[in-house]
Order: sequence, then C-alpha cells, then structure tokens
Amino acid sequence: MAATSGSEAVPGSFLSDKSAKTFVAGHRGLVGSAIVRKLQQLGFTNLVLRTHAELDLTRQADVESFFAQEKPVYVILAAAKVGGIHANNTYPADFIGINLQIQTNVIQSAYNHCVKKLLFLGSSCIYPKFAPQPIPESALLTAPLEPTNEWYAIAKIAGIKMCQAYRIQHGWDAISGMPTNLYGPNDNFHPENSHVLPALMRRFHEAKVNGAEEVVVWGSGTPLREFLHVDDLADACVFLMEKYSGLEHVNVGSSTEVTIRELAELVKEVVGFEGKLRWDSTKPDGTPRKLMDSSKLASLGWTPKISLKDGLRQTYEWYLENVCSK
Repeated sequence: MAATSGSEAVPGSFLSDKSAKTFVAGHRGLVGSAIVRKLQQLGFTNLVLRTHAELDLTRQADVESFFAQEKPVYVILAAAKVGGIHANNTYPADFIGINLQIQTNVIQSAYNHCVKKLLFLGSSCIYPKFAPQPIPESALLTAPLEPTNEWYAIAKIAGIKMCQAYRIQHGWDAISGMPTNLYGPNDNFHPENSHVLPALMRRFHEAKVNGAEEVVVWGSGTPLREFLHVDDLADACVFLMEKYSGLEHVNVGSSTEVTIRELAELVKEVVGFEGKLRWDSTKPDGTPRKLMDSSKLASLGWTPKISLKDGLRQTYEWYLENVCSK
C-alpha cells in the first residue's frame, strides 16, 4: 500500500473509523491538546478525555476500571511527567516512577481490554549523550545517556520496549513515536522552568513591553537545534496510526537545524523587540548539535508542513491571547 499524506482513509483503518472511541491520554498538555485539535479537525466524533482529577493514570486499579468501562478502540499515550534539567536533577524518583506507572498502567490495560492500536510517545532524550548526528533510531541503547535527564529517558525507553514486547509476545499493534524539540500552543512559558524557545519568546516580549535596551542570552549562540511545531507532530501521530505497524520506534522531527543565535534573532523579529542581543559566553552552551534522523518517517510518506517562522508567529499570537491576557 502506497503511503499518502496521512489524510487519505484506508478501509478498516484509523481514518475510516472516526466514530470509534479514541482515548488521548494527557489531552491538556502541549502534545495531547494538539492531537485532540487534529482529531477534531479530521472529524473524530468519539474522543475519550480525562483530566488528572478525573483519572489518575498512576493508579493501576483506576486505569483498569476506566478501560473496562469505556473500552476505547484506539489509544494515543501523550501523558507524562515532564520538566527541565533542574526538575530532573531534583526529583529523579518522580520522573522515573511516575512515568513508569503511567505508561505501564495504560499499555497493560489497553492490551487487556482489546484496544485495536496504541501509539506511545517518547522523547529524543532516549538517545545516548554522544549519539551520532543526525540521530538514527538504531542509536538507542548504544552508549550512556545524558545524566541530567536519564531518569525520564529510562522510563521512556521502558515504554518503547514494553510496546515491542507486547507486539512480539502477543502480536498486538503497539507502536512508538519519538518527537524532537516541540513548541506551539499550550507550551510552558514559565520564566524559570521553560525550554529555550518559549523562554526566549517570553523574555523578548517582556523586554519589549518594558522598553528594555537589550536582552542577555546564555552561551555563544552556536549550538544547533531542531524544532517541530506541535501541530506537525499531531499530524505525524495520525499518519503513524494510519500507516505504521512496525516493531521499531520512529523518529519524528523537522530535519531542519538552526543555531541558537538564528533562533533568537527569529524570535526577536516575530515578537517585535527592537533592542540589542547580548550573548553571555561565560554561560554553558550545552550539546553542540542535536538533530534527529527522520528519514524513516519521510520514506513512509510524511513530512512537516509548518515553517519555523510561521510556527513562531502562530505561537506568539497564542501567547499574547492566553498567557499575557491572564
């Protein structure tokens, strides 16, 4: 069967089954909310959504009861405890324990209650600290992890292996997707705990509002990074649910790199800050390069659609309407 853009329905497939119950775990987060938007746009009419208050995914009995009652046909597992370097270093037990609980409970209950297909979402941090660039799927478990987020990474690796184990032992259609750095609506713009892109956006915006003459950015600006708009990830998730049923996990990236300096200049332009950038080269740069090899997904027929500049514009509009207005 030839791969398509991911919007063409195939008889008996995910996209031809839009009335089937589809459980999106973690629907309020950056990734889950984008997946819900995409499914709603495509006409899915029976989405099953639960807040943490309504269903604690770390409680096995509650998850089992939920699946027994709701009996979803499809599951997209986007729920996770996430955080930056400081949080990972401070709460390692939470990051490994909570994520292991969530994914084990959901994957096991989904299998127990005859879910037709499950997609587990991980992170690029599953790969070794000094992985080859661009990072292929085959780099998994070939060398030590980055120590600052190994607790989260090990949990996500366990999720991949759990999906593979259920496929090998039971022939169950559980697949895994590994996204690169994501951004977009519902991102975390916290002044201390956010990632580089939303952090830059907030700082430039506040500098513009306050009439600041300059913004100081850490490092030299030379490291290369890859960014994918979360709506592109949601599109890729639908594509994988529709087209992919393999043992190996699949990288999901934009295959486009920018330096941190280029990113900062672009965010500065989108926000409309007219002051200067000052680079504090006494601060660390981090990994020189981190790029996912997404050629496997491209060979299946999927490519991203949202350019970084367009995605930044859209994200800044969302930030103004939903963060600044509060």
